[in-house]
Amino acid sequence: MKTAPIQPDFGVLLDVEDLIPGAEYTLEASSPGLDRKLSKPEEFQRFMGSLVKVQTFEAIRNNRHWQGRLVALVSQVSESRPGAPDPPESGKTITIDLNAVKQNSKTKKTGVNTVEIALDNIEKAQLVPEI
Repeated sequence: MKTAPIQPDFGVLLDVEDLIPGAEYTLEASSPGLDRKLSKPEEFQRFMGSLVKVQTFEAIRNNRHWQGRLVALVSQVSESRPGAPDPPESGKTITIDLNAVKQNSKTKKTGVNTVEIALDNIEKAQLVPEI
């Protein structure tokens, strides 16, 4: 969402309505930032190809912390009851390319180049800024 175009109009509205009586203020708008959090499947899809840092609820290959390039978001076929809606994260996994960044010794010991993580196993996920 672009906030810059509405900022001047909103400032005028605050002044006209005198919502902050007699107060001087500076109106600032911000974005989620370069290291924004990811939680919805749409967010993972939008930032495909970006570096990410992920922490899982359950360990995968004895590791809960992963960092690499987000290379895939895959929907698995669900075996739920016909007509029953699945939660948005149900059956979806992301794939992270671990070769995209230098890995710590614990990750190196897993002996894999990619890791697949179910969205419902993700405790925290965020972008890693690339400058």
